[in-house]
Amino acid sequence: MIKNILKAIQAYTGTLALISKLKLWKYFAIPIIISVVTAFLIGLSAYGLSDNIGRFIAKIWFWDWGKETFTSISIVIGGIIVIAIGLILYKHIIMAFSAPFMSPVSEKIEHHLTGIKPHNHRNTTFQEQLWRGIRINIRNLAKELLVTIPILLLNFIPLIGNIASSVILFLVQSYYAGFGNMDYTLERHYKYRESINFVGRHKGIAIGNGMVFMLFLLIPVVGVILVLPMSVTASSLSTVKLIEQEKGLQQNSITV
Repeated sequence: MIKNILKAIQAYTGTLALISKLKLWKYFAIPIIISVVTAFLIGLSAYGLSDNIGRFIAKIWFWDWGKETFTSISIVIGGIIVIAIGLILYKHIIMAFSAPFMSPVSEKIEHHLTGIKPHNHRNTTFQEQLWRGIRINIRNLAKELLVTIPILLLNFIPLIGNIASSVILFLVQSYYAGFGNMDYTLERHYKYRESINFVGRHKGIAIGNGMVFMLFLLIPVVGVILVLPMSVTASSLSTVKLIEQEKGLQQNSITV
């Protein structure tokens, strides 16, 4: 697992140079706009909602003693909840609606690595790629929210709860971010359920790719601009290699 996480992180090396070499920047124009607008709207909503959610949580404390302390803690927790859910929504929105634009990027990178032309893969239309992206990300969004809610409850445990929930949330969000990036390549090779199983077999690659994706979002402005170009390129490099490895193993087993 750790070895694969490091491999996925290492794949980011030289991504900007590869994007320029293959002249891929034009494909990122619309996804970058989607990314910036989505980040702005979610950030604006988060700013207005964190206090409200915190004060709503504070209402469960009926006693007068410790009321101020609990309210302060609740406001912090409210902020964490808004940021966590905001990040979840952000990444799934941009990944879903960027799918038709990212598939050609992944295609060109795969052709660069293997020399295999696109017509040798599954032929999908713009609409099919968009629907696939929406379907995958709705599925991942539901699963991620289901896992995130109990993790957020750890924040009520003093000190260690905040640290534990932050680490676990980061890993969970990283996994689903990497999952979405990998699917831009997988959609040409595998059907919906097959792709889910593929990512399940390579969780480390998904987490490693997603970790850098999430860290990019901490960089003001530049992060939301470069996050898709770099993460999709890195993921395409990793995923193409994994597909080739699995195909090689299948061929060897058939030969034997």
